[in-house]
Amino acid sequence: MTLDEFLNNLWQGYTQIAPSALKIRQLLESRGETWENDHIAFRTYDRSPIALADLEPHLLSFGYERYEPYAFEDKKLRAFGYLHPEAGRPRVFLSELETHKLSDETNAIIDKLVAQVDAEKIKDPSCMFAGPLWDIPSEETYQKLLDESEYAGWVAVNGLCANHFTVSVNGLKDLPNLDALMTFLEENGYKMNMAGGRIKGTPEVKLMQGSTIADKGQVTPPGGQPYEITTCYTEFAERFDGFNGFVPKSADKIFESTNVKS
Repeated sequence: MTLDEFLNNLWQGYTQIAPSALKIRQLLESRGETWENDHIAFRTYDRSPIALADLEPHLLSFGYERYEPYAFEDKKLRAFGYLHPEAGRPRVFLSELETHKLSDETNAIIDKLVAQVDAEKIKDPSCMFAGPLWDIPSEETYQKLLDESEYAGWVAVNGLCANHFTVSVNGLKDLPNLDALMTFLEENGYKMNMAGGRIKGTPEVKLMQGSTIADKGQVTPPGGQPYEITTCYTEFAERFDGFNGFVPKSADKIFESTNVKS
């Protein structure tokens, strides 16, 4: 699999469960803009065979290099940013939930999910757009996860996939800044994640970000009834002075784009 094929498969899977992203791209293109992708993000549990350390080799095999580590103490997450030496390639943000910091009950649920993963499938990069590699949990179990960690619940029902793609404001021609882009989308009916403010970050920290509220979807557990979940969202990023990293304070609030209680 080439990097282009990998990125295309990620996009196809992402827009299937977040159709609003495809509509945003079409909306931008209708006014002569191009969606240049600033970065793609992934979520997972820190459990083998789907831990960050298990997935990272796929990124490295495509030429990506580790850039910076990040920690999110309140959400019990750790992450790395990745850069590609080839110009125009999106950055990658790969995070994992530190499950040992969660309750025994939540760990028991995650144990049952991860135990179903076929480790052979993780050896191929297609695992990163495979979705759930386990049976969908019951709605009751999903709610228990959400009660302790929205992130834990999200991974349980969405599995491995692109959590979001990101419009690079720097790549737009006529929309001059992040506020202009978000205003344009709001005027077209898109709701924004207001956690931590509509716009996160400042020129002083060299990165400003915003995001939509995640799309909704449905999943059906084996032998159970379908229920509603949050899926994926679109992020927007405006960078200054060639900054390539991420700002944890801002990213912490961007994570909340998928909160069920948003």
